[in-house]
Parts: sequence; C-alpha cells; structure tokens
Amino acid sequence: MDKRMPLIGDPAPAFVALTTHGRVEFPKDYTGKWVVLFSHPADFTPVCTTEFVAFAKRHREFTELNCALIGLSMDQVFSHIKWTEWIKEKLDVDIPFPIIADAAGRIGELYGMLHPGASESQTVRAVFVIDPKGVVRAIIYYPLNVGRNMDEILRLLQALQTADRDKVALPAGWPQNELIGDRAIIPPPTSEDGVRKRLDQADKGEVACYDWWFCHRKVGR
Repeated sequence: MDKRMPLIGDPAPAFVALTTHGRVEFPKDYTGKWVVLFSHPADFTPVCTTEFVAFAKRHREFTELNCALIGLSMDQVFSHIKWTEWIKEKLDVDIPFPIIADAAGRIGELYGMLHPGASESQTVRAVFVIDPKGVVRAIIYYPLNVGRNMDEILRLLQALQTADRDKVALPAGWPQNELIGDRAIIPPPTSEDGVRKRLDQADKGEVACYDWWFCHRKVGR
C-alpha cells in the first residue's frame, strides 16, 4: 500500500470518521467548499486550547470565504466533547466546527500528520487547505510547541481564491507587499510575441511593469 503523504496538487485522501458533529465522509461531504483541515497534538493542552479559541473567533470569516474548518487529533470523541464543553464553560467560547476523533491514528498517518521525530503518539500541528474540487492546495506544518497564526491561514486562503479567480500570482506579504502594494503579479509571457503584447499593455497603462517578466495589476477582493 502506498503510504506517501498527499502533496500539493494531489486529491485529498478520502476517509470516513466520527466527529463531534457526527459521522463525516471526507471530502465527499464538503464538495463545493474550501476546507481547512488541521490537526492538533491533544485535547486539554494549553497551546491547542488557544488555537481552538482563535479558530472559533475567526470562524465567521472562514465561512464568508466558503470555507469549512475541521479539527483532528488522536483523542476519543468523548474527550473532544468534554474539552469543547470546558472551553465553553471556562472561556465562554463555542467551538462551531467538528473535531475528528482519530484515536487509531489512521487519518493522521494518511495525511502525514504523524512525525515520529516530534512524537510517536500525537499529531503535529498540520494545516491542509483543500479546494472545492477536493484537491490539496497548500500544506503548513508547525511544531508541537508553537501555535498557529490564524491571520496567515486566512491570508493564504484569500490568496488562493484570488489567484484562481483572476489567474494571477500573489507577492510576498500580499496584500501589503513593499514593492507592489495590494496588486497582483501577472504570469510572465512565454513567447516573443507575448513579450511584445505585454510591453504594449504597459505602454497603454493597462498594466504596470518593472520589466516584461515582472508586471502587475489591480485585482478585486
């Protein structure tokens, strides 16, 4: 059996699992939606608790981007339920998204969330961004002792959606790049005729260029 973890551009591996919101068949149940599937080391741990509170407080922003959040760890569903109850009782925060119970580590292994050098019994802090067609579009890993930045995950999701919609690439730090601000990079031409057309676009003010291979334009957000 091929145990290679999914890479960017691969179909998201399918699975059926029990979650705090009931049974889920993935990615079938999420067809047409973006998904942020993320793993955490364990319930009732401080860093993970801060992450779940942060995800919960940004949940509406993910939803507005047609994106579902799904958590996962190698805890039983009973532990997940008790933990979310504790978060509500002690911190007054509802966890509005499902948490997968992966007690046997099957899904963690399938997605490459188990890193033996970090832990034999806990998933690392992995983030998989999966598009509405069920394709893996981005993967981020964090160590056990460093929590995630939700602003960056939202930025990544918005950038992927913008790139798909407008057929562009996004610069470092977008939408606040020091060279081109909130503008997007136009893929460079791949022929001499394309170069001439791109330079003509620049002369007409349709695009702005540092050179024919480095041009940019405004995009809607």
